[in-house]
Amino acid sequence: MPHTPNGEDEAPYEPAERPPVHCAEQALLGALLLDPTLLEGLAELEPASFGNPFHAALFAAMRTVPAPEEQAHRTGLDWMNAVLGQAQTETAGLAPSFLHTLISACPRPSHAPAYAAMIRSDHARRTVRLHAERLAQAAADSTVPDRSGHTLDAADALARHLDELAIRFPSHSSPMPRTPPPSSAPQLADTEEALEAEQWLLASAVASPAHVKEMRWLSANDFLHPVHAGLWQCVTALAHREAPVDPVTVLWEAQHRGVLAAGITSGETVALLSIPVGSPEYWGERLVERTLLTRARQVADRVTAYADDPANSVHQLVTGSRRALADLHAVRNRWQRATRPPAAPTSQAETTAASRAGPRRPRAITTTAARAVPTRPTPGRVP
Repeated sequence: MPHTPNGEDEAPYEPAERPPVHCAEQALLGALLLDPTLLEGLAELEPASFGNPFHAALFAAMRTVPAPEEQAHRTGLDWMNAVLGQAQTETAGLAPSFLHTLISACPRPSHAPAYAAMIRSDHARRTVRLHAERLAQAAADSTVPDRSGHTLDAADALARHLDELAIRFPSHSSPMPRTPPPSSAPQLADTEEALEAEQWLLASAVASPAHVKEMRWLSANDFLHPVHAGLWQCVTALAHREAPVDPVTVLWEAQHRGVLAAGITSGETVALLSIPVGSPEYWGERLVERTLLTRARQVADRVTAYADDPANSVHQLVTGSRRALADLHAVRNRWQRATRPPAAPTSQAETTAASRAGPRRPRAITTTAARAVPTRPTPGRVP
């Protein structure tokens, strides 16, 4: 057998810092080199589960080269040489001395199932992190036509992957991760344009208060500026009380709610509410969409933080990630309510026939981007 490797021989295969999973990968491969029959109990392990490309190539070669006879393996090195040759076709620079390193790194070959479980767990962590990165990229991608739909597709892919992991890995006594949540992600929209959209929404809502009653899907938390959020609460309160709504009545309501104490003057408030642009539904949808994309980015950051914390088990990672996705789901419901087209009126006969035939298929959810938006004048700005 080749000579025992020195430090220079190991350099291409050893990372600067050896995480525990690297040791587990070495131990498992060393166990398989010593006892190839252990491969029979590792059906769920795939080469892609290995983080080190040299380890992955060797494991793939072990799965490809026919297993040797037990007695032949004890008396010869043919199977090891065949595995090494197969791995070298996929990974250049793999030296024969590396096999010595793996064998010496295995404390007990009988613990191979435990080493394999460690590798599968770390691979699950990496895949969750990859899904979180895709979610963050989708939320930030302004080049796709349907940015919200693209983001929600990435969120659904993450949710499906978490469901698969929940089946494959057992539960844990401490389900929630102990990782502190990361700081909130910055707003994805340009701040100046976002504030203008909020101002146009408020002015158009004052001009068309009848539409405000139908916009229960819009929350004050969707506004960036606290004054705008307070004024929206004033408008909705007046509309639901069926009180007169105009810039002066909203100003009076704002005084009683303490909104004017936030630093905006009476003149600025009236000016802000006096120049309607477009429809309130249009601008409301833009605000909810902005919240959806921002929340998706925050969820991606939370899931990434959970996946990067090695103290979390796979079950904790799944549970914490699902909790994060639940926050996105709440905004998603509001977004779908905002963009769902109004139901067409049906006659009594149609309703009876539908009830006999069974439930109707749900309507497709589409973005109501067809609403016309007039040329945007510059409204009064909040200092």
